Amino acid sequence: MYNLTLVTERLNIIRNAVKRLRVLAEMPAEEFCHSEDAVDIAENRLRRAIEALFDLGRHMVVKSGAGLPPDYRSVIQLLRENNILPENFARRIEGMAGYRNRIVHDYNKVTPEELYQILNTRLSDFELFCKHIADYLQK
Repeated sequence: MYNLTLVTERLNIIRNAVKRLRVLAEMPAEEFCHSEDAVDIAENRLRRAIEALFDLGRHMVVKSGAGLPPDYRSVIQLLRENNILPENFARRIEGMAGYRNRIVHDYNKVTPEELYQILNTRLSDFELFCKHIADYLQK
């Protein structure tokens, strides 16, 4: 049985982070990259969204009986294999596991330019993840 409180909380974390990140994505690139506050907020909100995505994904995998994923990449693979996420979407977001490790462990190498690029190209992935989870739970 899924913990609907946990599911709702994690979905809200992702959605709220994306909402804030969309505002930052509207800034001109040069302004964003030179604003320490904007970069800090973006990095923090992006990390929170990624952590919530994998936390929720892990919960869904475990509670669906698909097993205990040994790492973040396995969370996405098991979500795909158990038809919780569509295959094409799961393959597209598998790389978030690597980016999660980069933002947590190699934080000193994350540049404002790459953050800005993610804000302008990948936020819809988080929204689609939330939609796929919600759709799956409504079945």
